[in-house]
Amino acid sequence: MNMLNMLKQAASMKKQMKQIQKELEKKVVDCSEHGVTVSVRGDMSVAAIKIDSEQAPLSDVPRLEKAIAGAANKALESAKKQAGAEMSKLAGGLGGLSDMLGAG
Repeated sequence: MNMLNMLKQAASMKKQMKQIQKELEKKVVDCSEHGVTVSVRGDMSVAAIKIDSEQAPLSDVPRLEKAIAGAANKALESAKKQAGAEMSKLAGGLGGLSDMLGAG
């Protein structure tokens, strides 16, 4: 692969990566734990926290805090996996560039 083609491919990948990042910002992952639901966007920002007053341990603040942290961690992990899957699709398109970089 010549240098000009590698540069074109890199520019194309950069454009694709920005598009994937925009798409990930729109995707939301919800995870629940003990009546607490945390929604996280694909850009790893928290979109919402919902507390079901009938299920959540409202009178036990330490347990409620653990439930919020647990739901948030699950949602973040799911969002990271989703983002990783999308980015790996892009990496699969490296073709000759990945071979030249030693990744293939």
